[in-house]
Amino acid sequence: MKIRVYYEDTDAGGIVYHSKYINFCERARSEILFLEGISPQNKNSSFVARDLQATFLKSATLGELLEVTTTKEFINKISMILLQEVWNEKKEKIFSMRIKLVHIKNGKPSKIDSFLLEKLENIF
Repeated sequence: MKIRVYYEDTDAGGIVYHSKYINFCERARSEILFLEGISPQNKNSSFVARDLQATFLKSATLGELLEVTTTKEFINKISMILLQEVWNEKKEKIFSMRIKLVHIKNGKPSKIDSFLLEKLENIF
């Protein structure tokens, strides 16, 4: 997914705030699901971040067009681990994040129904 860096994403020097990279990745994950006709939140269930490891490699700046890629590392009946990377226009990796998402229903960890699990396997 392509994401443009806007003024609101940067500090006074035009450098992207560190937390914005996580927002960019969230947006990309949600967009992947939306394109497949799946809402990231359904009725009383959703996926929540349980753990993440982030590595900041280079800074992005105001006006840049970034590419966010998402790759599945692991998926089971309750959770999934995704690798998300942000690349700049020069095709340089500038950020990497490994995130564990847990499926919850009514606020508690819950099994992913088999239909959704199969779709997720095929999407990521």
